[in-house]
Amino acid sequence: MQPAPHNVRTLWLVGILHAFTHLYQVALLPLYLPIRDDLRLGSTEQATGLMTVMMMAYYLPSYPVGMLADRMSRKALLAWGLFFNGLGFVGLGLSTSYSWAVASVVIAGLGGSCFHPAATALVAGLNPTRTGKALGLIAIGASIGFLSGPFLSGTMAEAFGSWRVPILVMGGAGVVMSGVFALLAREAAVVVDRAVPSIPLFPRAAFAWVFAVLAFLFCCRDFAGNSLGTLGSLFLQTAHGMTPRRAGMILSCIFIASAVSNPLFGHWSDKRRFPWMMGLVGISAVLFAAFPWLPVAGIPWAFVLYGALFVASYPIVEAELMQCVPDAARGRFFGLFITVGGMGGNLSHWITGAWVDQMGRSSHEAGAYRLVFGGLAALMAVSLFGLIPLAWFRRHRGEYPQPAVAAVPMPSRAD
Repeated sequence: MQPAPHNVRTLWLVGILHAFTHLYQVALLPLYLPIRDDLRLGSTEQATGLMTVMMMAYYLPSYPVGMLADRMSRKALLAWGLFFNGLGFVGLGLSTSYSWAVASVVIAGLGGSCFHPAATALVAGLNPTRTGKALGLIAIGASIGFLSGPFLSGTMAEAFGSWRVPILVMGGAGVVMSGVFALLAREAAVVVDRAVPSIPLFPRAAFAWVFAVLAFLFCCRDFAGNSLGTLGSLFLQTAHGMTPRRAGMILSCIFIASAVSNPLFGHWSDKRRFPWMMGLVGISAVLFAAFPWLPVAGIPWAFVLYGALFVASYPIVEAELMQCVPDAARGRFFGLFITVGGMGGNLSHWITGAWVDQMGRSSHEAGAYRLVFGGLAALMAVSLFGLIPLAWFRRHRGEYPQPAVAAVPMPSRAD
């Protein structure tokens, strides 16, 4: 059975929003040093701290947003979220002080927090039997955003001689796209009656404890994976003397192949997700540890392979998470999951920036980075133990109560 035309259109529109969401998350990576100099900051740590503040604001409200996604229009949440995400970047591009910059990235982060809880639940509702493939398809947008963010910001900053130009352009484009999405996207074909109290997120205490272990272990994956953007940027610019433009181009290599690997691995994993997760994350950890040992010419190719594997693990894990709970709890479940993983994982930007500051002169030597890359790779491997609580949730899904009222079909528009 072919999906309705408006469902396909909505799927692609969500993918475009996914691109903007992650473009904003990586646009600052090549710009830390220019921002530090322009705003006359006292350390690199303050510049990388902007990323941590933005991502904290992004992840902290994920659970409340997940509650809203289970109770109101997911389409409206996505449109307003992108609007404020873009508006925050416009404010950042106009900032004249560090406090102004911090306030702007907070607004951007709060807007971005609307995407994943609402989008993941919306897509899972549209595609109940091919969730991995559907999430893999919208993950193409994430790959495009991750790929274009560092490249565009670094290239435009060098071409115009200012880090502000790319930030303003990206922010304005997001504001415009939020309006396009509001006009053209549609809700899922079925929604739950919002007047009825929702089912409990955790039917009994054991669910909460197992969830805590699950979220913590995958937080280890997120901490290691997120660190590569900031650590890699500083590593390339300090140890190898690269310009922001070249560093941004190499960081973009992480996401070149993921535009293909996300839907491909997502489709293959719909039958057996656990072996795919083990293979993708395990090999990624080995590659992560190898980065500071590689010659400069080999780093871009290693980034391409790493990105094809590691980034593809995200839609697979998300698809499995959506099968752990009924639809009426998906927004809250995923919102709480990424609150834990995101808050802990994105401390990596501030921590790695502080760590590079503490290295002093040795930060200009590639060999000095081997220990930290190896430690982060080990942390990534530890996250594979998260498959155990994930399997537990699947086995106990039947303990969730049924929604109090049956789902209510929405009017279909095939325009």
